[in-house]
Amino acid sequence: MTLRQEIVGNAMQMAVCNLQPGQTVYCEAGKFLFKTANVTMETRLSGPGAGGGQAGNGGGNGGGGGMGGMLRQAMGTAMQVGQRALAGESLAFQYFTSTGGEGTVGFAGVLPGEMRALELDGTRAWFAEKDAFVAAESTVEFGIAFQGGRTGRSGGEGFILEKFTGRGTVIICGAGNFIDLNPADFGGRIEVDTGCIVAFEEGIQYGVERIGGLNRQGLMNAVFGGEGLSLATLEGNGRVILQSLTIEGLANALKKAQGGDKQGPTGGLFSTHAG
Repeated sequence: MTLRQEIVGNAMQMAVCNLQPGQTVYCEAGKFLFKTANVTMETRLSGPGAGGGQAGNGGGNGGGGGMGGMLRQAMGTAMQVGQRALAGESLAFQYFTSTGGEGTVGFAGVLPGEMRALELDGTRAWFAEKDAFVAAESTVEFGIAFQGGRTGRSGGEGFILEKFTGRGTVIICGAGNFIDLNPADFGGRIEVDTGCIVAFEEGIQYGVERIGGLNRQGLMNAVFGGEGLSLATLEGNGRVILQSLTIEGLANALKKAQGGDKQGPTGGLFSTHAG
């Protein structure tokens, strides 16, 4: 059954989901706001898709019964918990199920910004930045996708992505406003500040590229431009969602407003701390 949801609010949005009897949604711990009394809440260590094999590969829910099925399910749960721990994410999910009629449950992100409901039809997966996930239907499988050592060391935020497969609704959030792009509309490739990536469809190739060479102009870009040494590259034909505010930018603005460390012309690369 289709998830009935409405995203409300402006500067800090929230998602209000209306659940049919027996319908279940799950969220990352810390994203829940409120629920009606007929909606049950259960906390689990695993998300959908932890039944066996690598998370996010569509491994199902364990397959088979008896001791073998239980063992595969336990191994899948342990693997997913370990991956989320490595990603620095919450170890638990909260599940909400409506009983005895329709129920309502609300969710929100943790930063001022937009929310978006993505509809998965089973043909394409979605990849999201590790802090973007808010909630999803139980028919949507959750997994962790690692971009590889070289990309991870260079890309920072893009090293660990969350992968969503199956059919149903996924709700994501970002900081500031969303910007929707398709690299195919710009010659097939765009270059992005790594902190601006929120989510993109399967089929988009993610990578990291150094800004110029280790020459004078390259160092000027890195030191005085405030962008570091690398940009994320997104190539292919598919939807890409960016955010207009990076978490690092928000943190620096708050520090400045509170009289803390201020970024000088070097973009904070050589910032000093008060004694």
